[in-house]
Amino acid sequence: METRLTTLCYPERGGKYLLLHRTKKENDENRDKWIGIGGKFEPGESPEDCLRREVYEETGLTLTAWRFRGIVTFVSDVWPCEYMHLYTASDWTGELRSCDEGELAWIDKRELYGLTLWQGDRLFLRLLEQETPFFSLKLEYTGEVLRHAELDGVPIPTE
Repeated sequence: METRLTTLCYPERGGKYLLLHRTKKENDENRDKWIGIGGKFEPGESPEDCLRREVYEETGLTLTAWRFRGIVTFVSDVWPCEYMHLYTASDWTGELRSCDEGELAWIDKRELYGLTLWQGDRLFLRLLEQETPFFSLKLEYTGEVLRHAELDGVPIPTE
């Protein structure tokens, strides 16, 4: 089965994250979910190349300051294995524009958990909130149900 390399970024401003509500693509595994900004590596790209390109393509913003926060490994019985490079961003240039994959919105960090999120996203968003040092998070899914999670090789609760 295919393995994916991806990036995901949470631009931060004034206690809010810029999120994408995935509503526009047919057959989208993230359909109707709120996620960060990112996507798949293109041939020859470094994680930072992919990060900058995906953020620009989806938002119109050119990142000038970011932080590599961790690696998230997704294992699924439905989708390919994915190694996601997780970032936050604190500075950029340009103007926010509309996205062809859904609606972009600045969401207060205190309101994140009320949104339709992947269960595993809730785990890594808490790690970001807690300023956890660079981490490796493994998430194992059956369909859309998170069955197992490990933080730096140690099992953690999935709730």
